[in-house]
Amino acid sequence: MFTDLSTLYDRLFPLCRSITGPGLRESLEMFAEVMPLQIHGIASGTPVLDWTVPPEWSVQSARLIGPEGEVVCDFADHNLHLVNYSCPYQGKMSLEELQPHLHSLPHLPDAIPYVTSYYNPRWGFCLPHRQRMALKEGEYTVDIRTSHYDGEVNFATCELPGDSDEVVLISSYLCHPSMANNELSGPLGLLRMYEHLKALPRRNYTYLFLLCPETLGSIAFLSRFGQDLAQKIRGGLVLTCLGGHRDTLSFKMSRRDWLEEPSSIDRLARRFAETYPDQFEIRPFTPTSGSDERQFCSPGFNFPVIQAARTVYGQFVEYHTSADDKRLMRIEQVERAADTLAEFMQVFDYDGLLLRSTQPFGEPQLGRRGLYPTMNSPMNRSSSNDAAVDQRQTLNRLLMILSLADGTKDINQIAAHIGCGADAILPILQELRAQDIIVTERAS
Repeated sequence: MFTDLSTLYDRLFPLCRSITGPGLRESLEMFAEVMPLQIHGIASGTPVLDWTVPPEWSVQSARLIGPEGEVVCDFADHNLHLVNYSCPYQGKMSLEELQPHLHSLPHLPDAIPYVTSYYNPRWGFCLPHRQRMALKEGEYTVDIRTSHYDGEVNFATCELPGDSDEVVLISSYLCHPSMANNELSGPLGLLRMYEHLKALPRRNYTYLFLLCPETLGSIAFLSRFGQDLAQKIRGGLVLTCLGGHRDTLSFKMSRRDWLEEPSSIDRLARRFAETYPDQFEIRPFTPTSGSDERQFCSPGFNFPVIQAARTVYGQFVEYHTSADDKRLMRIEQVERAADTLAEFMQVFDYDGLLLRSTQPFGEPQLGRRGLYPTMNSPMNRSSSNDAAVDQRQTLNRLLMILSLADGTKDINQIAAHIGCGADAILPILQELRAQDIIVTERAS
């Protein structure tokens, strides 16, 4: 049974999230209702790699009142109105004095921009540019009631065990307030991928799911678990911007690929893009932009972690504004992306494993296992019967898999020999494994 992502989105969207604080914890707790998350905390002031966990931040209220008593901005109406991590401030000032503390976007005059100041103390308000241009001269009242205090940074993990203790990391960030594609699409996609992978009767690798505030959260996670993970990681996937208008998914390659030493997950991403060019694209690794793959791929770790996105950050005008909403993101696009990426990950689950038939002497009797037509007639072979054609193609692929599964080839080599994508033979292979006709072996 899959979680209703639309209902969960509606609960998550209004919360004021940041890199720390009650909104982040409440969001993690909502995900913990539908997947068994372990929520971790690292105290303010603690060194995490080259960073230090900042004070925790919370908001009680924030309002900007105009010269005639009118409410210009109210945090209660939209939490993007307040610069994230704003210091408390109460006072009166002229419009000229206020202007350096206001933020708007001339090219998107009806949207509220998202502005942060995590590590430098300041305060400010964000508002649509059209509204800002209409502000009247006079005295404005600023009333920002926020708190910075010793607390912690939180992140959450969940593990799905497999036959091997080698780990595949699936990560997304949860820290932006009231934005959809650039925020909630990744965590919602992660949840759906968890549900797909949990439903598998068996998994070759162990899957570690991570939800964290971007940058600080992944750095905090790596400071605690990075050295242990380095001994076990097989590959990884960072999820971001999975909604929006684009039909194709794109993979940002890992640092290893950038250095022309591609990992197996890099190679699989390229195979998907080559096999299905209308569905997948490749983006090169860069340390100058992106998400938490920059931390996982930093030189000291150099993990084989790629990133997946649909409508990529910075490539849609609504990015980091109030216009990034549910209509832009589209829940069905997130679901489609997660379904596709779960299939990609199921193919990767066979990475490094050779396939061997347990019945190599003669064909195994497929009929008694429900894998062969019980009646042999011209109708089973008719090219005018679509169901028969599909059944015959599946049977042909099954027989070719059995012939090729001699303990020297993996899923990708077998698929290439058959002339199809590895995902096309995945259901057949899973059924053969479930009936113990095929087993997997580690490549030596």
